[in-house]
Amino acid sequence: MNTAESVPKNPSSCSMSPLNLEEFRRQGYMAIDFIADYYQNIEKHPVLSQVEPGYLKNLFPKSAPYSPEPIETILHDVQKHIVPGITHWQSPSYFGYFPSSASTAGFLGEMLCTGFNVVGFDWMSSPAATELENIVMEWLGEMLTLPKCFLFAGNGGGVIQGTTCEAILCTLVAARDRMLSQIGKDNIGKLVVYGSNQTHSALQKAAHVAGIHKTNCRAIETTKSTSFALSPESLRLAICLDIESGLVPMFLCATIGTTATTAVDPLRPLCDVANSYGLWVHVDAAYAGNACICPEFQHFLDGVEGAHSLSLNAHKWFFTTLDCCCLWLKDPKALTKSLSTNPEYLMSNHATNSEQVVNYKDWQIALSRRFRSMKLWLVLRSYGVGNLRSFLRSHVKMAQLFEDLVASDKRFEVVVPRNFAMVCFRALPLAISKDVSENGMAVNGQKISYDQEYCSNQLNQELLKSINASGHVYLTHAVVAGLYIIRFAVGATLTEDRHVFTAWKVVQEHLDAITGM
Repeated sequence: MNTAESVPKNPSSCSMSPLNLEEFRRQGYMAIDFIADYYQNIEKHPVLSQVEPGYLKNLFPKSAPYSPEPIETILHDVQKHIVPGITHWQSPSYFGYFPSSASTAGFLGEMLCTGFNVVGFDWMSSPAATELENIVMEWLGEMLTLPKCFLFAGNGGGVIQGTTCEAILCTLVAARDRMLSQIGKDNIGKLVVYGSNQTHSALQKAAHVAGIHKTNCRAIETTKSTSFALSPESLRLAICLDIESGLVPMFLCATIGTTATTAVDPLRPLCDVANSYGLWVHVDAAYAGNACICPEFQHFLDGVEGAHSLSLNAHKWFFTTLDCCCLWLKDPKALTKSLSTNPEYLMSNHATNSEQVVNYKDWQIALSRRFRSMKLWLVLRSYGVGNLRSFLRSHVKMAQLFEDLVASDKRFEVVVPRNFAMVCFRALPLAISKDVSENGMAVNGQKISYDQEYCSNQLNQELLKSINASGHVYLTHAVVAGLYIIRFAVGATLTEDRHVFTAWKVVQEHLDAITGM
């Protein structure tokens, strides 16, 4: 490195401003045009990125540029090198995992959030950021018809976290400290958390971070007979066995819309069991909770009044860009008691000292926080409750369309009842050719004896791999009760009926190619 070049003679002088407003305006228009063009042409890209690991390293210099480069050059490189390495979550043919739906209002709200760039850790650091969050969490809670005890109006309250992982961790820490205050901190090794074998892995991670021993995390077995929902009887049995062993039941994570199959745990009886033993009940409604703004889905929340907290991800299926996890609590003081820090440099304002305002730094792990409520506010105002319900219902109807298409082909089955906008299906063993049934199946070049379920799982695994490699659509899988199933989740904002028909045609064609039928 040339030292004379790397250190300017007058470090305080610079001809370039990092926030030149005319350049900001010019480049901002260019960036918006670039993104609009990306969406206009998004169907031309393979949904699943086709690049190989490490592809980008050889395309860019080894060191950052010493001199500035124009935005035109940078955007050219984005188009040429970055876009091919993107799996296009906003493609109308993206049906994998759960959606991360986008919208004009969500984008603009994100722009305002980033543009203001406030660090709203307490009320004084930006009063509007705190108070707008209070308001939108009340609005959304009322849209879900949550009991008043979860709202600020009923001494509860809501906060916007980054993700469900954060929401579960925060509530688990509050539950941990509440229990330890009763039994003593030295007994942390006795605390037990409960979920089902369908509960999101975020629970295991949160328990680990919170100091709960991994052997004290219960993943209670579920069965196909209950559509993989957690049984209250199984929960009670697990709790009783732990109590008999000298352990202390502490936390239950119930789920509305599990990741694998969108199973719905029965809240009322689960809360009855959990509350009878003094457990904190958190309801993870990350995906499906969004649908509960529609009256026809609100019955899935029956019994939520028995829970202590509930979270959903507006960035999944509510047209609000990542990240935006909405968490409501009956007793926010239980959370702030665990997470509050009050250093002197944050104590110099009357509002905080008077306890008349919410200080969201005490509702989360981090101190700093983004103005996330801005984008949710724009979504709610720009579309209104009526249109938001219509958007969600259209996705559910498209999922029902795909479900009907699956049912019309005897080579496939719908594995579990569809609750929302995701269909779990698989190719049946009978789709395997007679020759394979009689003579075995070749896997990785080696012939194996025929076993119906094993071959069916192998078939569906190969089918999904082939479908995704085509780039025409993208789907993901799950394994439940030993069955390898394919998940078809509708939720991308641009998806229309024609994309569902095309996706089904792709599935059928690839099965034909694999089985020779």
